[in-house]
Amino acid sequence: MTFRTTLAAIAALAALAGPLAAQERTLQLGHLANEDNSWHKASVRFAEEVERLTDGRIAVEVFPNESLGKEIDLINGMQLGTVDMTITGESLQNWAPMAALLAVPYAYGSLEQMDEVASGEIGDQIEAQIVERAQIRPLAYFARGPRELTSNRPIETPEDLNGLRMRVPNVPLFVDVWSTLGAQPTPMAFSEVFTSLQNGTIDAQENPLALIRSASFAEVQSHVNMTDHVRSWIYLTISEQTWTQLSEEDRQAIQEAAQTAQDYERGLFEESLEDDRAYLEEQGMTFVEVDNAAFAEAARDAVLSNVGDEIRPIVDELFAEQAQ
Repeated sequence: MTFRTTLAAIAALAALAGPLAAQERTLQLGHLANEDNSWHKASVRFAEEVERLTDGRIAVEVFPNESLGKEIDLINGMQLGTVDMTITGESLQNWAPMAALLAVPYAYGSLEQMDEVASGEIGDQIEAQIVERAQIRPLAYFARGPRELTSNRPIETPEDLNGLRMRVPNVPLFVDVWSTLGAQPTPMAFSEVFTSLQNGTIDAQENPLALIRSASFAEVQSHVNMTDHVRSWIYLTISEQTWTQLSEEDRQAIQEAAQTAQDYERGLFEESLEDDRAYLEEQGMTFVEVDNAAFAEAARDAVLSNVGDEIRPIVDELFAEQAQ
């Protein structure tokens, strides 16, 4: 082989290797939602945008259904540098106390007020603390459906809760708030709720419309009381270790892709709220408008006594804004 043909062969190999070498890194994004969930669809959109904006240098593999691990395991993995990305929310308060603000009962009177907090100065403080103390960087946030109370009779005011036996998650804040409101909250595993409603062990439960629908609660509950008692959001996040290893150009691309995913998810979220309500109404459930201001005022002291010292002044301010 002559020197010239050797150079030609090397050039040909380089040309073949070009597309393969273009992908410099693959990021793994694990989360708990299923393939039909808006979070998953937004994650897939994020992956597509990252690949486009980086000209294929960075690929994102999305793992739904906890297939890469449970939420806390993924957070721990991100801190160790063995996992790149996940979708997580108030669980981060285990490291960053301000993350509790993502899901405080009656802290946000509307989706618009929640957006103002999440995208404003308080949101910036929450994100900065998460980066500093959890070593995880929020890139975008997704709204979560407000939690509503289902029952077999209309609940319009706090007084209507008197003696209502209802299932709540095993969260002390939830138990105390509903007790203060006059109900009889019972912590219970979600897997036991349908049967307990069916046999009359409990009278009611509370969850977002999507879960009320998927759990077939319309078969054992007649009313959806629009208490909107917890409005919350959740973050699309990246490990700070992974973030620091990326070039400034690629960071900008990932941030832009995350914003696109956030906007895309919001559209899906709003559609799902409408679809879930229409479906539940078709199944015979009656939607009840409640006196949200009365519920918030009655819950205020219980909420403030259960939140941490670091966020209590902020929560107090949020309640004051709603009362104006």
